[in-house]
Amino acid sequence: MSKPVGPYTPIVREGGLLFSSGQIGIADGGLVDGGLDAQLHQALRNLEAVLETEGAGVADVIKTTVFLTDMDDYAAMNTIYLEHFGDHRPARSAVAVAALPLGALVEIEAVARAG
Repeated sequence: MSKPVGPYTPIVREGGLLFSSGQIGIADGGLVDGGLDAQLHQALRNLEAVLETEGAGVADVIKTTVFLTDMDDYAAMNTIYLEHFGDHRPARSAVAVAALPLGALVEIEAVARAG
């Protein structure tokens, strides 16, 4: 699991729920190379890793929010998102933002059932 890039906790348990902080495509202290595809795959791996610290997985996710710096990446995001979530379909919002930490192209956060 990557170290947070700011003063926050990667995941918080409140009752029976887990709230993840936004995950970007960071590995080994920097953004991965390869544009949106590589960054989103890594961000989703990072999300899976923070969920695992609390005994949960993607099947426990009930809501995600995806932040994109370019809404033209929406279709590509959907393809990669499906690779990680499979047939599981949590509620989701996807929004365009002006910028993300470290110049990331995509960020994802989740609410999940505690494992």
